[in-house]
Amino acid sequence: MLTIKRLDLDDARALIAGARAKAEEIGVPMCIAVADESGQLIAFERMDGGKITSTLIAQDKAFTAAGAKRTTESYGEASQPGKPAYGINTAIGGRLSIVAGGIPVLVDGQVVGAVGVSSGTPAQDSECAVAAIDGFLKQSARRD
Repeated sequence: MLTIKRLDLDDARALIAGARAKAEEIGVPMCIAVADESGQLIAFERMDGGKITSTLIAQDKAFTAAGAKRTTESYGEASQPGKPAYGINTAIGGRLSIVAGGIPVLVDGQVVGAVGVSSGTPAQDSECAVAAIDGFLKQSARRD
């Protein structure tokens, strides 16, 4: 029998809070999306000043990271001309993101969802996504 762990709304809110805290620390208002293990949106926040165009980008980053079970940044590297995933970003109606800022959430080695962050540079987006997951995992460890 398979046992699937999944994020719930409280988990998604905790992930968003972690990303928001890092975004405030670096002074870049972000759009933050949290998806479940299948890439479906659980929760979303557009901070005051987050770019309007980044609302869908953040959601697509979370979708990609959850569904592909890898970072969007790794897709960026693998999708360059001559690489094995060249052109992957045109798949699924263009929803697959190849820009850093989408990171899967792993619990006990299993992808339970993903965070997608957008509005800053790719490095800033990724930094906020990492902060979200790090804070969430520390919080989860304290509960266990």
